[in-house]
Amino acid sequence: MTDLERILALWRDLEAACADYVLATVVEVQGPSYRKPGALMLLTADGRRAGTVSGGCLEAEVASRAWWLTANGPTIQRYSTAEDDGDRPFGSGCGGVVFLLLERSTTAAPLLRALEKAFTQRIALGVATALDGMQIGRRAFAGIQELPSRQVEASIEISPGSALALEELAQQALVQRADLGSEIEMDGRTLKAWANYRPARPALGIFGAGDDARPLVSMAKELGWFVSLADGRSHLASSNRFPRADRISVLRIEDLPCFPPGSSVESISHLQRHDAAVVMTHSFEQDSRILACLLSLQDPPGYIGVLGPQRRTCELLEEAARLLGIPSSAIANQAERWLAQLHAPTGLDLGAESPETIALSILAEIQKFRTSASALPLCTVRAARVTQSG
Repeated sequence: MTDLERILALWRDLEAACADYVLATVVEVQGPSYRKPGALMLLTADGRRAGTVSGGCLEAEVASRAWWLTANGPTIQRYSTAEDDGDRPFGSGCGGVVFLLLERSTTAAPLLRALEKAFTQRIALGVATALDGMQIGRRAFAGIQELPSRQVEASIEISPGSALALEELAQQALVQRADLGSEIEMDGRTLKAWANYRPARPALGIFGAGDDARPLVSMAKELGWFVSLADGRSHLASSNRFPRADRISVLRIEDLPCFPPGSSVESISHLQRHDAAVVMTHSFEQDSRILACLLSLQDPPGYIGVLGPQRRTCELLEEAARLLGIPSSAIANQAERWLAQLHAPTGLDLGAESPETIALSILAEIQKFRTSASALPLCTVRAARVTQSG
């Protein structure tokens, strides 16, 4: 379970009890920091908390002062983890400065409702927040439909022109897929604002319900991903075997591949471009038909992995080409083009042998693909950056 899932679970309990709370949001960092802008922590009056804004060094200090700091409304607070006068005030070894927006439920509720909606519907979200003056804590959202009025009734009143400035900033963050800092005109003043881009919750489509799929489901759920599982064997594709999967489907072999090409059954069609699929039924007939469906989608998942040796994958792709009616003379070339698009064998080279370590290697490669990261040791990355800057 991720920080956000824990925060939303606690928030629902507080809302049901009509209890007030404090939300802490990282809005800026200077220097090294364990958590980045957008990190959240929810605090209750009885001492409970969910989420983190640091590596554990700031949470207690923030919680001890958050309630009286927000007594008169939202506030931005600076927390230094660097050596100030020779001391590390909050016991951190990071050596950076973290700026937190602290606010009560009055202004935090619209954000948490938007986050819940985006998480549930698996859509990207742009959130623009005013960080100055009387409008501090005022927000605008892009990527979701307008929230019902009852959900924003406690938010700060703002002029239409100022609201538009925030909305445009939120839309820019959504389009650029990046956090943005800006100064905007609000009610005749130039105020500081910040837009946070929150990508859509990714999905992992697992095709195969063997024992090796169990740790893959569990680990993906720990990452907060939406996990679907499909297999033609109904005695394997069951909620008893996979209680944590969000969706379980029994594939009918006669539905695969799907015609006309590009159409799909529900177990495949829910996957989007930013999602991932792993084909691992260990059945040649199923795997080839599943690949035919995935590859014929108009907008297939960005990551498609196939478990097993590359030689077998080549044979699967040739069979998929036959199923899709590709002329015999073009099958080999088409299979070669497809192979270049796939991750086969799926996973990073981690020396994996057990189902658990294989699952780790698969998820590590998917994470690398999603973030365009290098997957190099961080000490190597750090050394390269120091060399470049020098």
